[in-house]
Amino acid sequence: MPETTASPPGRASDPGLERLNALSPAELRTELAQCLDIERWVEAVASAAPFADRRDLLAHADKHARAVSADEVAAALARHPRIGDKAEGKSTEAAWSRGEQSAFAADTDDASLRVQRIFEFAQGEYEGRFGQIYLVCASGRSSRALLADLIGRLENDQDTELAVVGNELRKIAGLRLEKLLDAA
Repeated sequence: MPETTASPPGRASDPGLERLNALSPAELRTELAQCLDIERWVEAVASAAPFADRRDLLAHADKHARAVSADEVAAALARHPRIGDKAEGKSTEAAWSRGEQSAFAADTDDASLRVQRIFEFAQGEYEGRFGQIYLVCASGRSSRALLADLIGRLENDQDTELAVVGNELRKIAGLRLEKLLDAA
């Protein structure tokens, strides 16, 4: 993989992109797997490196995330914590997950705590209906907003919900890729 360390003339420096472009293929795959741990997606994105700019990387990642299959969704869900459960461990992915759910956990007034109890019940209904955890891009969303989303999604049929979950995984991957880029 060619090493990219300087921006072309007339283009602003992007230290995050330069860092990712300078990684070995194995290191890049490890970093990308923290964003979306789906082997096909990781390989598709990594194989396109080095990237000319941030927009190119994000567009490429988004394109491949839109093609996530039902089996890939199921495998990815197995690695995500339920909303309201803290991701365990010290990995970057676990830290991101805790941060993404921080608005949900920050709601601690009595009314919000009641909403969270209702959410837990509705989440159990969702799991019984769809046979998987409820996954949503929770970043910055309150317990009330997540409850409204969850209740609305209980009306979905299996195929519609699978498409929604794939889209939520895509959003999470995009946010996490931005975090990777901004961490430099």
